[in-house]
Amino acid sequence: MADEKTGKERPVAGTPSEGAALDTIHKLVDLMEKHGLVEVEVEQADLAVRLRKGGAEVTAAAPASPAPAAPAAPPKAESAPGATINSPMVGTFYASSSPEGEAFVKVGDHVTEETVVCIIEAMKVFNEIRAEMSGTIEKVLVKSAQAVEFGQPLFAVRPD
Repeated sequence: MADEKTGKERPVAGTPSEGAALDTIHKLVDLMEKHGLVEVEVEQADLAVRLRKGGAEVTAAAPASPAPAAPAAPPKAESAPGATINSPMVGTFYASSSPEGEAFVKVGDHVTEETVVCIIEAMKVFNEIRAEMSGTIEKVLVKSAQAVEFGQPLFAVRPD
């Protein structure tokens, strides 16, 4: 099928070059998740791809062929009104330091900027997450051992 503007042949949806482009995009998304990357950009002879997590931008273009569809955004656990403490990374949320341990914070607890509120495991590294705000925990929005996304609200907070 010829492109109306250039008169050159362009791939039809479902052709091998479109499949290769989609395969490349899927591999890039897997690498981003595996290594905790927020953004990746790759240029090859027939494909230019730029992916960014967090809903800010997802673009992919292949010259002389239609752009592949962007991956669907993951569902959010719950929407939270007002101030929230958000996940700074993709990983697994843990409310306490051990399965039998007491939660770092619970509803009604007062937190400061330096209060550790949870742990997020990413690539077998346990990262302590601090509140980075002062206030009272109103609601815990995710369950322990639940997978979380970058920017996902973890706690609803009533600021001081």
